[in-house]
Amino acid sequence: MYSVEWQKRGLPHAHILIWLETKIRAEQIDDVIRAELPEQEVDPELFDVVKTHMVHGPCGSYNPRYPCMKNGICSKRFPKPFSTETVTGEGGYPFYRRHSPENSGIRTTIQSRANCIDIDNRWIVPFSPVLSRTFRAHINVELCSSIKSIKYICKYVNKGSDLAAFGVQNANDEVTSYQIGRYISTSKAIWRMLSFSIHERFPAVTHLDIHLENGQRIYFDPSNVRTVVENPRNTTLMAFFDPCHKDEFAAFLLYEEMPGYYTFNKQNGTFQRR
Repeated sequence: MYSVEWQKRGLPHAHILIWLETKIRAEQIDDVIRAELPEQEVDPELFDVVKTHMVHGPCGSYNPRYPCMKNGICSKRFPKPFSTETVTGEGGYPFYRRHSPENSGIRTTIQSRANCIDIDNRWIVPFSPVLSRTFRAHINVELCSSIKSIKYICKYVNKGSDLAAFGVQNANDEVTSYQIGRYISTSKAIWRMLSFSIHERFPAVTHLDIHLENGQRIYFDPSNVRTVVENPRNTTLMAFFDPCHKDEFAAFLLYEEMPGYYTFNKQNGTFQRR
């Protein structure tokens, strides 16, 4: 699942949520996601990408006016604490391994607007070495292993455009009107005009009904209650049994396997072979 988002001052970026067929175990996280500067002598290409694109800020005392600063504290919780190994944290996001300079960690210098700043692994945004080396861009990768984190991301990628409430008032203060407006940047306008996709979910999800016999949900109003009760519309569960008797192939399918080979026609309440 992904959603494309625009910042008011920048180019579009995407929030992507990927479900893996095989779950990543705790001891495998460091092979997929890292939050440390790589050794420059071993992998100079990845070192340059991480140093250029995957350093947060620095904020705090280095730059109190950085956008992430709220009431004098970094809203992204940087700098992160050092850790000798990756451990599962609260909220479903791990605390990634970040070696200190005293414990074989890498330290480097970056150029800010005013001066040069020494940074270490506490300022590195989690990344995937494969994606960073391939695209040479800022790609923040996180492992979401709890229902709480997955719910948050599903809400985030489908939250829609930003809303702004503003008032319009004439010079004589005789008319005051309020409008709800959506901010559309120039890059988002072009994206819309070229008909690029903004949301996508793959593969398609089919809702399969589960209920007891004669326990399905029906919808009616006073004018058609008798007709609906006497001839209720087929649910996917009720329609599942019909091809099992008529189609030899369907007889060997489980209920959850039906959408892979049949489509459900809501008009006549039947499964049709793809």
